[in-house]
Amino acid sequence: MTSLEIVAVVVSFAGIWLTASRRMLCWPVSFVACALYFRLFLDVRLYADMVLQALFAIAILYGWVAWARGKDETGDVVVRSLRTSHAVMGLVAGATGAVAIGWFTSRYTNAALPWMDAALSSFSLVAQYWTARRHAASWLLWIAVDVVYVGMFVAKGLMPTAGLYAAMVALAIIGYRQWRQTVADIDQEGMSPHR
Repeated sequence: MTSLEIVAVVVSFAGIWLTASRRMLCWPVSFVACALYFRLFLDVRLYADMVLQALFAIAILYGWVAWARGKDETGDVVVRSLRTSHAVMGLVAGATGAVAIGWFTSRYTNAALPWMDAALSSFSLVAQYWTARRHAASWLLWIAVDVVYVGMFVAKGLMPTAGLYAAMVALAIIGYRQWRQTVADIDQEGMSPHR
């Protein structure tokens, strides 16, 4: 455990909590968390996750803009349903990315857990994109990914980070319930959540 890991855990937890609460402040806080974890993952040779942090930084900028444009008249961020066809495309993209990244990192790097790291990184990008698009289903994918991340970080001896990801599972459950209720409220009012 290092001071870098402890700070990264605290900042990441704050970013996820703000995201679950649909607060715009989640984006700059999450950006800082990405920078901290980029360095940490470099130190422990989880290269796919290190690159993932850089890609998350780009996705965060996209999400910040998408959320700013996706507010209703009261200023609340509008949650949208995820169409089945888009969900399938996202999962296929995640699987394709996992194979490509896993193949590359297992052959050309000294990555500690290349295939697991690649799969988690690829599906995390899908979940991040769904979050930026304001889909409640993003939280379900985050739950699945974060459960596996807990095991990987325990195996790497990153216990505070494993604890963070366990807490992120709980936050994702809360986020899903809150976002799903928002979609249900929109559906009851007869408004389309697809904008």
